[in-house]
Amino acid sequence: MAWNVHDIPDQSGRTAVVTGANSGIGYCTARELARKGARILLACRNELRGKEAVERLQSEVPSARVGYRHLDLGDLSTVRAFAKDYDDERLDLLINNAGVMALPYAKTADGFETQFGVNHLGHFALTGLLLPHLLATPGARVVSLSSWMHTAANVDLGDLNSERRYRRWSAYSRSKSANLLFVHELARRVEAAGAGLTAAAAHPGYASTNLQTESSKLEGHRARRRMWELANGVFAQSADAGALPALYAATAPGVLPDSYTGPRLLGMRGEPARSRRASWTLNDRTGELLWAASEQLTGVSYAGL
Repeated sequence: MAWNVHDIPDQSGRTAVVTGANSGIGYCTARELARKGARILLACRNELRGKEAVERLQSEVPSARVGYRHLDLGDLSTVRAFAKDYDDERLDLLINNAGVMALPYAKTADGFETQFGVNHLGHFALTGLLLPHLLATPGARVVSLSSWMHTAANVDLGDLNSERRYRRWSAYSRSKSANLLFVHELARRVEAAGAGLTAAAAHPGYASTNLQTESSKLEGHRARRRMWELANGVFAQSADAGALPALYAATAPGVLPDSYTGPRLLGMRGEPARSRRASWTLNDRTGELLWAASEQLTGVSYAGL
């Protein structure tokens, strides 16, 4: 029988941080964890939408213990503030879900290309700053969201911020490869340190969320936005279905370090299953070099690993 939300083990007494949880896959992930008893912290950039998501979640799950905390992955000062203000000794689940896709060229507050800065560097910094809480919690997991589109491009270690040439879809694919390389290197470091943390990855396949339409909305491209809306309606699975791989990676017994979970049917839709990944996301040397560059760019080092 296909794995679904009814198979999520009891999460009572556990604490989860879900980035980008005000809508889409992040919201669905947070809601189902709350339904199973976890205390949830929605880490979102937009305060209004974040607080509205808290109210919506509480209306759907009256027993939910859920709160909002400001986090803008495109501004490392807010990442540091979030970690500094995190007031729970334990952290069982960190779901690195938030992301942007195929945006026009822009830079984050810290001067990084936006897709690389938000999708990879912001989560790299957040995980490192929350690491003491994760290491102090038996059975803790970090789940990072990648994409089937990572197979289109490896990271360019000589041009991480796409300064020589910017192609929005290539930059997106590279950021998603960076997510998988981060998980690979984190899992290696955890094993070497003998720590009890599991680092895993997941992707939603083709799920209908506002991620696809955000770029067109920013650029005022009504026709392109409508095209995405039509494609989502015909081909995409729901955000609820898209959240299942992340929920599986976060809660299913026996999830292996550095595993990659996605939809079973061609990696696009269906129940969670082991997913295909590009060979370059398992390259130890590339993982090491990206890690070193990420530490230098963010100023965050992983004490204890």
